[in-house]
Amino acid sequence: MRSTVIDGMNTVKLADPMNKYEVLERYFGYRSFRRGQEEVVDSLLSGRDALAIMPTGAGKSLCYQVPALMLDGVTLVVSPLISLMKDQVNALTAQGVRAAYLNSSLNDAQFDKALHNMANGIYKIVYVAPERLKSSRFIRAAKSIRIPLVAVDEAHCVSQWGQDFRPSYLNIAEFIAELPERPTIGAFTATATAEVKQDIVRILGLHDPLQVTTGFDRPNLFFSVLRPSSKPQTLEKLVKERNGKTGIIYCSTRKRVEEVCSSLSAKGYSATRYHAGLSDEERRKNQDDFVYDRKKIMIATNAFGMGIDKSDVRYVIHYNMPKNLESYYQEAGRAGRDGEDSDCILMFGQQDIETARFFIDNTEPNPELSDEQNDAFKKKEEERLSFIIAYCKTKGCLRAYMLRYFGDATDDHCEKCSNCLTNFKTVNVTVDAQKILSCIVRTGQRFGAQTIADVLRGKESQWVKSFRLTEQSTFALLKGVRQKKIKSLIDELEAQGYIVYVGVGKPILKVTDAGWLVLKGKAQVQAREALTIQTTVKTAPVSENDTELFEALRELRAKIAQKRGVPAFVIFSDSALRDMCLKMPTTNEEFLTVNGVGETKLKLYGKLFTDEILAYKNPSLYAALHDTPNDKHTKNVSHYTIPFDRWTAEETADLIAEYNGGKSIKEIAWGHNRTQRAIRFALDKLRDKGLIY
Repeated sequence: MRSTVIDGMNTVKLADPMNKYEVLERYFGYRSFRRGQEEVVDSLLSGRDALAIMPTGAGKSLCYQVPALMLDGVTLVVSPLISLMKDQVNALTAQGVRAAYLNSSLNDAQFDKALHNMANGIYKIVYVAPERLKSSRFIRAAKSIRIPLVAVDEAHCVSQWGQDFRPSYLNIAEFIAELPERPTIGAFTATATAEVKQDIVRILGLHDPLQVTTGFDRPNLFFSVLRPSSKPQTLEKLVKERNGKTGIIYCSTRKRVEEVCSSLSAKGYSATRYHAGLSDEERRKNQDDFVYDRKKIMIATNAFGMGIDKSDVRYVIHYNMPKNLESYYQEAGRAGRDGEDSDCILMFGQQDIETARFFIDNTEPNPELSDEQNDAFKKKEEERLSFIIAYCKTKGCLRAYMLRYFGDATDDHCEKCSNCLTNFKTVNVTVDAQKILSCIVRTGQRFGAQTIADVLRGKESQWVKSFRLTEQSTFALLKGVRQKKIKSLIDELEAQGYIVYVGVGKPILKVTDAGWLVLKGKAQVQAREALTIQTTVKTAPVSENDTELFEALRELRAKIAQKRGVPAFVIFSDSALRDMCLKMPTTNEEFLTVNGVGETKLKLYGKLFTDEILAYKNPSLYAALHDTPNDKHTKNVSHYTIPFDRWTAEETADLIAEYNGGKSIKEIAWGHNRTQRAIRFALDKLRDKGLIY
């Protein structure tokens, strides 16, 4: 054991003689750190607190997992959701790391056993729900062991200004103060404004923390905003285009979740649902169905997803606009956690604004906050809402808008969002703009966009009649023009500063000084009209020649995952499978060069995957293993001995025992992760040798 004292702080004891690079490669299968990771690892290993703000998929977990494996004692990870803990522990266990979680999913006996194991040093990393930090049993156990590091995941939950404020996170500082020796503290989040960062440092009591912000950009994500005339039809088209891929569809209400789920299920899509109106049992089942690939599409409210570690989500569609950009960034960011190209699509409609405002107006005051704080929070929510409305309406780069909101410097064009790839034409809309501005003025500048559009279209609704607006000179001035086009032009006038929204709840339109110049004919209005809209980047996941191998590796991964009872991405991510297709490893040494392959995964899965690749490189043998000969593969496999000769003595003994014990070929094939044809071939060889009859 080695010890280091840093600047008079607590003694930092290193339990593992391996250095950080050896730990990274051995357990996690990576040869180098990503941007920002190494600085955070070094800080925590030195005993200095750290605050890391990294986008989803950037590898925040490694920043505390690597130090945890090197430090003497048990690292505690405070995590908000049961699903996140289960996924993280599953992944760590698959990598050969001893880990556990402590949350409400455990009964008393399980909780006591986990505490006993923790106290006896069986685990290196323990995930704990913030509510458990007040448990007297947990506090006693924590005081009896060495805790060198406490990692706070989703740290923005500690701030009342964060979009996911959780009062239970306020227990963390109090719990740490009760420990006999103050641990190093690492705080991690994907979303934090400057205000939230200050709260994290202050409330968690971080001591001179290293602050690392790697930027919020997720280059693999394609962002698009659609304003469909029919959301159900557009959604079905989007899902059909992505049939077979894993996706999440977010809706603003439980009712909408039920409608969308029923509609897609009736059309034959593999869909399930998640919202707070379901029982705990059904929510757990539906979430597991999604995580374990039994269902491909999850339709949910924002109650689903924080901390979901499913890495192969290929698209996230928002059926309704979320209430702020922080929520949207976090929810959309559940796509493409493995770094593969994925789509983030927001379907925007004017009604979404009203729904969002309704939720803000009817949110119950937080009893943990004062009346003044609750009022300030509501005002902040209105301000946040205005930014996401502007995001939905902008014709500029969507990525640039979002990154600037979070304080990142960026180019004006990303070439990977719907606005950057949309063909626009510039048209002079001065005459129609004057009609709209005139209508706003002549109706007294006391109505919102909906009423102005109704008056211009000549709609004789009860509301319009009640204010005698049918008598206005601008009534029906744009008769025959679609409401969508009028509202789009109103949005354009707002974006260019000719009009402004005033007030909260249902704001009214006012004409600005620039707008008056247009009305008086002293200025022209130019607008950009979309000709085509792109909602995804078409990229080939692997080369055309290797698509067959990629699918074979995915099938093998699925079988192993089902047998082990874990999600497929816990075995290997899609990006790891693509790296296998690129490197074609057939030996242990070559397999270790695959990104995401460490020593544990080599031992568990190396032979299975290298056998698959070896067979693929021999087309005739590949056909034999997969029972799918085609023009490239011969059906004559009687002379191929590799599938049998490469079996170990132990596997051969098991095969003989299972066959002699009465197991069917199908059962044996499943147990050995081989095809039935491969088993029959091996049995024929055993008969030739006189080992079975």
